[in-house]
Amino acid sequence: MALRRQRKERSETSEGTGTPDATGTRDVTAADPGDELEGPFDIDDFDDPSVAAVARLDLGSVLVPMPDAGQVQVELANNGVPSAIWVVTVNGRFTIAAYAAPKSPGLWREVASELADSLRKDVPRVTIEDGPWGREVVGVNIENGGVVRFIGVDGYRWMIRCVVNGPHDRIDALTGQARDALADTVVRRGDTPMPVRNPLPIQLPEPMAEQLRVATEQAAAQQGAAAPQPQQQQPTARRGTQGSAMQQLRTITGG
Repeated sequence: MALRRQRKERSETSEGTGTPDATGTRDVTAADPGDELEGPFDIDDFDDPSVAAVARLDLGSVLVPMPDAGQVQVELANNGVPSAIWVVTVNGRFTIAAYAAPKSPGLWREVASELADSLRKDVPRVTIEDGPWGREVVGVNIENGGVVRFIGVDGYRWMIRCVVNGPHDRIDALTGQARDALADTVVRRGDTPMPVRNPLPIQLPEPMAEQLRVATEQAAAQQGAAAPQPQQQQPTARRGTQGSAMQQLRTITGG
């Protein structure tokens, strides 16, 4: 993978353990040479940054490996800018995003506590569990059987958060897929100063961005065609070859 073994320079860890420390990262410096390094990684961990984009979906601030048969779902803000990128599988969906953080660890602990408090207002059962990188917040909606799990990792000037959402009977398989992706995710923080907790910007790959532009134009045209028209015209809404424009807008599948 052509990684630099430099994690120890960024956080104090228990030498020789190879287990997650308070930051949620592993002491890869002390790992055996034959061991595979486990992330999430920083782009600076790579001798050649271009290697980080191999077999990963490059979203600008995060580079995420895609599971087999996974699809990409783009969630848009009101201004039409992508606000979240979901990876959809047969088991449910998950999203991985990065946020600005201080150099010292501990942000995820604060965020996890706040998430748990907020989640208790919406779902009847909320627990905090231990995961591979530390605490994870889990909310269960008894009525519809839906489960949401928040996984966080503190890095150097970034915090990464993974949200896992799926039905109760598939949540274990989905969580496994999300953890596998998170363990091989790369964060591209950049040097631009940002307020703590601000999300790092998302940038779609150009082919996906083009699909989004086309879908947006089709949606606008479809809405215009659906507006009240003089009676003699009576236009009908048209569907694209891959479903309605709004369906294409909500879900865009990567190649």
